[in-house]
Amino acid sequence: MKYGHKVSGWALVFILLAFSNQSWAQRAKKQSGTGKPANVIFILADDHRYDFMGFTGKVPGLQTPNMDRLAKEGAHLQNAYVSTALCSPSRASILTGQYAHTHTIVDNQAPLPKGLTFFPQYLQEAGYRTAFFGKWHMGNTEDEPQPGFHHWESFRGQGVYYNPKLNINGKQVTYSDSTYISDLLTQHAIDWMKQQDKQKPFFMYLSHKGVHAEFEPAKRHRGRYKNMPVRYPASMFLTATDTSNTWPLRNKVAVNPEMKTEVNLAGIPEWVKKQRYSWHGVDYMYHGRINFDDFYRRYCETLLGVDESIGQVLDYLKKAGIDKNTLVIYMGDNGFSFGEHGLIDKRHAYEESMRVPLLMRYPDVIKPGTKITQVIQNIDIAPTILAVAGKPTPSQMQGQSFLPLLQGKQMPWRDKAFYEYYWEYDFPQTPTVFAVRSGRYKYIRYQGIWDTNELFDLQNDPEEVNNLIAKPEHQALVKQLAGELYDWLESTGGMQVPLKRTIKMRDGDYLHPNQY
Repeated sequence: MKYGHKVSGWALVFILLAFSNQSWAQRAKKQSGTGKPANVIFILADDHRYDFMGFTGKVPGLQTPNMDRLAKEGAHLQNAYVSTALCSPSRASILTGQYAHTHTIVDNQAPLPKGLTFFPQYLQEAGYRTAFFGKWHMGNTEDEPQPGFHHWESFRGQGVYYNPKLNINGKQVTYSDSTYISDLLTQHAIDWMKQQDKQKPFFMYLSHKGVHAEFEPAKRHRGRYKNMPVRYPASMFLTATDTSNTWPLRNKVAVNPEMKTEVNLAGIPEWVKKQRYSWHGVDYMYHGRINFDDFYRRYCETLLGVDESIGQVLDYLKKAGIDKNTLVIYMGDNGFSFGEHGLIDKRHAYEESMRVPLLMRYPDVIKPGTKITQVIQNIDIAPTILAVAGKPTPSQMQGQSFLPLLQGKQMPWRDKAFYEYYWEYDFPQTPTVFAVRSGRYKYIRYQGIWDTNELFDLQNDPEEVNNLIAKPEHQALVKQLAGELYDWLESTGGMQVPLKRTIKMRDGDYLHPNQY
C-alpha cells in the first residue's frame, strides 16, 4: 500500500464499515432534507380493520380525527395487507421483514427461534436511540426486554386495559387508580421523546393493546356510541330466497336484495358455515357472552383511545419543532370481521381480516393527501424504515422499501399479496389457509380439510360471496393463481408447516422447550 503501511484484514474490515456507515448517514441526511437522519415513530394498533376510520365513511358516526389528520397531511396506503392475520406472526413479520414460514413464528405460542434479527437492531448500528412501549406478544418471550431497544416497556401476553403491570427495563411496575393502558403508554412514550438529544435521530415503537377483544374503552369514552347505528354486512345474513333465517343448504342460489348480486350458496365452504355458531361466529360469539351490537359499538369506543394517542404524539412533535423531520407510521397488525360471512375475529383470508389501515406522515418527504394504491405488505415496513434511515435492505428480508412511492416516484412493484395462516390448537374452527390476491381476483386454498377452495372476482364481488371456483370459464385462472401461490411458497421456502416444540397442558398453559 501507499506509504509502505501494512493493513491487517480486520483493519480493512473496520475501514470499509466506517465508509459504509458514513455513506448511510449521508444518504439519510440527504433523504430527510435536514442536517440529520429522520426520526421514526411506528404506532401499531391491535385488530384494527382497514375501513374503520372516520374519513373512509364506512361507519356512520365514527370519529377518528387524528387518523383523518394523518391521511390528510400525509399518505393513505389504500391496499395494505398482512401476510398472516394473527398477532404474533404479523408482528414478527413487521420486525423481521420476513414471511411467517421464514421467521417460523406461526402462531401466538410459537417460541422465537434463535438467530432472528429485528430491524431496530440495524437502526441502533446507524446511531438511532430506540424504544419500545406496549404489546410485544410473541410466544415464549412474555415481557422481557428484546434486542434492538435501548428503552423497554411491555406487559405479559395480551395485557389488560386497566391497572396494568409493566416491565420497564427489567423492573416490574404496577399501576392502579383505573390507569388506562393506552393513556399510560402514550404518556411514557412522549416522556421518553422529551429526553432525547434533538441532534440525534430516534426510533420509537408504540404498540397498543387497543383494540383487541374483549374491548374496554377509556372511562371518558364509555357510552359515546350507545346510539350509533350498526351497519350489518350483507353477507352476515346469507339465506336462500325461499327460506327463513336458517343457514342455506348446498346447491342453492340466492339473490340477496341488499347486495343486488347473485350469491353462490353452494360455494360457501363448510368450515365457514359451521363456524357461524362458534366462539368466532355471529350466532354464538364468545360463547354468548356479548351481543353483536354492544360488541360493535364497544370496539368503536375503544378505538377512540388509540386515535387520541396518535393526536398526542403529533401534538408533541409539533410543539418540539421536530414534526417535519419525523416519519410517523400508523398501522394495524391485522384486520377484524364484524359479521362478514357470519364471522367475527380474523385469521381467515377474506378482505376484512387480511387488509389493514396504513397511514404515514413525513412532511419533508410526503406530499399532503398522497394516495398510494400499490399492494403493500407488513414485510415491507422494516425495509422502508431502514431506507429512511439510509440503511440498505438486509439480504434475509423478503420485503422491499416503498420509500420511492412515498416520494411520488415510479418504481417496479408487486401486483399481488400473498397470505398464509396455520391451524391453531386453541381455535380449530379455522383451517390452514393460503391465498393470493391480485388486483382483481383472490384465490384461497384450504389445506388438510375436505372442503371447497375459493375464487372471487373482487371487482364485481367485493363482498366475496360468489365463489367462482367451479365455473368452467375460470379454470384457467384457477390454475394460474394456484401456480403463482405454489411458486411463491416454493421460492421462499414455504413448502412445509413449521412445527414448534410446544405442549398444551390441562390448565391451558403452554410449555416451551426450556420448560420440559
